[in-house]
Amino acid sequence: MVIDDYLARLDGPSPLSGLELVEPDIEFLLALPAGELAGSGHDDLADYISGRPDVGRRHNVLRRSVDGDLEMVYGVITEGDGRGTGGFVSVGLVSENGRLARYQAFFHPSFTMYPLPGVPA
Repeated sequence: MVIDDYLARLDGPSPLSGLELVEPDIEFLLALPAGELAGSGHDDLADYISGRPDVGRRHNVLRRSVDGDLEMVYGVITEGDGRGTGGFVSVGLVSENGRLARYQAFFHPSFTMYPLPGVPA
């Protein structure tokens, strides 16, 4: 799945390498606790990726689904110590070139489908 690879690259040593997996004119929406961030194109997405704090967070995909050109994953974000900080859903429309053409992600720090690792219930 393209989304799995994209998230792994975001969490890896070269986060900007994730741009190799998206179309140059990608459109995206990220719904985060601080508000929504929307953009289009490599430059907008590169600005977002470059502005993310380097705090050792990791996307842990727990469920995934593919239906034709649509991919969806559900997971939790964990800190470097393994403690969960929230749940996320990411959905991507994959182009004929095998890259993300549209991407939408939702993150919430307390509402999750499954218990967060390292957090008392």
